[in-house]
Amino acid sequence: MRVAGKPFSALTAEDLMSRDVVTVRQEMSLPTVARLLSRAHITGAPVVDAQGVCVGVISASDFLCLADPDRHGDPSRCTAPQCACSEWQVMDVSELPPDEVRQHMTADPVTVSPTTPVGQLAQKMLDAHIHRVIVVDGKGRPIGVVSSTDLIAAIAQTETAPMLN
Repeated sequence: MRVAGKPFSALTAEDLMSRDVVTVRQEMSLPTVARLLSRAHITGAPVVDAQGVCVGVISASDFLCLADPDRHGDPSRCTAPQCACSEWQVMDVSELPPDEVRQHMTADPVTVSPTTPVGQLAQKMLDAHIHRVIVVDGKGRPIGVVSSTDLIAAIAQTETAPMLN
């Protein structure tokens, strides 16, 4: 995160994004993805096609919806509660179906360019009720992720910076 010396309102996606992006190939199995996310200590990741273009997002919420019997294969009907924990820590990964991640990911991910201002990032998260946006290059390939935690950290850093001098 590069926020030193910049006012909060001048920050962009590039300033806030995590650059070590864990991506998931759309043909990977759900158990494999759950183990990957658990090992990386993250709750979601961009899903990419063979060219590396972001085609979706898989998150802990998607795994919760798999366990929701009321869903009947329709992610929009998921009634599972939102949880801040990693669902694979409370569900048995070996019980996940061997389906490809493309069958359960959230398609049409919210993506932004590196120059997207912080205000637009926050608004996109609010409008879509999500906790992360994917920063993509000109070809749609993930180059970073900005999470709600990144926004909170930037607020904390820019608010406390004058007191540290």
